[in-house]
Amino acid sequence: MTKNLRIKAARAAKDLSQKDVAEAIGITRQTMNAIENGEYNPSLKLCIAVCKVLDKTLDELFWEG
Repeated sequence: MTKNLRIKAARAAKDLSQKDVAEAIGITRQTMNAIENGEYNPSLKLCIAVCKVLDKTLDELFWEG
């Protein structure tokens, strides 16, 4: 897996920390960090939760096209 810089950019654009996003969706900051660094493959449910918090679509954050 590769780093997901789109999540980091979307998070920064909303002025949210990894901890802010993690708390909003009920995961640890360490898990959020692992998702951004491509060290963890989140479930579809978790991907959707991240998208909702960041006001983005699955395509915008997770599609590697």
